[in-house]
Amino acid sequence: MNRETGELKHEVFRNIINYLNPGDCLVINDTKVIPARLFGTRADTGATIEVLLLTRRSDVEWECLVRPGKKARTGCRLNFGEADANGDYILRGEITDVLEDGNRVIRFEFDGIFEEILDALGQMPLPPYITHKLKDKNRYQTVYAVHDGSAAAPTAGLHFTKELLAEIEAKGVKIARVTLHVGLGTFRPVKEENVLDHHMHSEYYVVTQEAADIINNARSAGGRIICVGTTSTRTLESVANENGFMKASSGWTDIFIYPGYRFKVTDCLITNFHLPESTLLMLVSAFSSREMIMHAYEEAVSERYRFFSFGDAMFLYK
Repeated sequence: MNRETGELKHEVFRNIINYLNPGDCLVINDTKVIPARLFGTRADTGATIEVLLLTRRSDVEWECLVRPGKKARTGCRLNFGEADANGDYILRGEITDVLEDGNRVIRFEFDGIFEEILDALGQMPLPPYITHKLKDKNRYQTVYAVHDGSAAAPTAGLHFTKELLAEIEAKGVKIARVTLHVGLGTFRPVKEENVLDHHMHSEYYVVTQEAADIINNARSAGGRIICVGTTSTRTLESVANENGFMKASSGWTDIFIYPGYRFKVTDCLITNFHLPESTLLMLVSAFSSREMIMHAYEEAVSERYRFFSFGDAMFLYK
């Protein structure tokens, strides 16, 4: 969709290369989804409990979503995996704090490397509309995923293959890699009457000097900055100065982009279709207009497009 005129075209995704020009810069989020869903038992009752790792606070402490959470109070002990002959578990945990929003802080105890234990015990935190377990965990990763830390995939990137990215680079399009670890707060629906009352969860990002230089050089030479996904967009818009130039940076962002926002650096956006009432839908509406986006969604529905993680995508360009 031309984000200024609203003109629509229907394409197969691999033809995205025809819409990219030499000198453009494609910005991808190279975060990697961790198998963050753990099933365990309460040490006192043996009741089954589900833990979803959200944000790492230290080497052994995580902010987590716990279900059922009502009786999961401070001091509650949890066991994960199978007990050995001595009755010891490969992974143990204790709830050390209950936060305002209901999330729990868990301090884990283990012997060995946490990431390896998580890889053995954890499951991918798939969205609720994907009802079967993935045989291959990498099906829920982008082909360029590198840095562990996300509770959900940056789904716009799932459309790319290594071959397509190689063709895009061969055409003269620069590729900049940034990192934003996607938290579940990104997908939380907006229930407030006033959008300013909606609380955005913070997510950790990294922009290297190399990525900043690639983006700045492309802009200076007149190339377009094309973000793959709302996560790449939010990263760039968090870091760019008022003139749209980047510098190496890392930290936490809770940027909330909704209609009225003036984009500093993003020219084009590749994104999946989003749920109603989501902050993601507000972001794409801010990038074009709510009327144009709603018209595009109506057409996508009438053409029986597949929405969500493994569904179809939209290219908003100018």
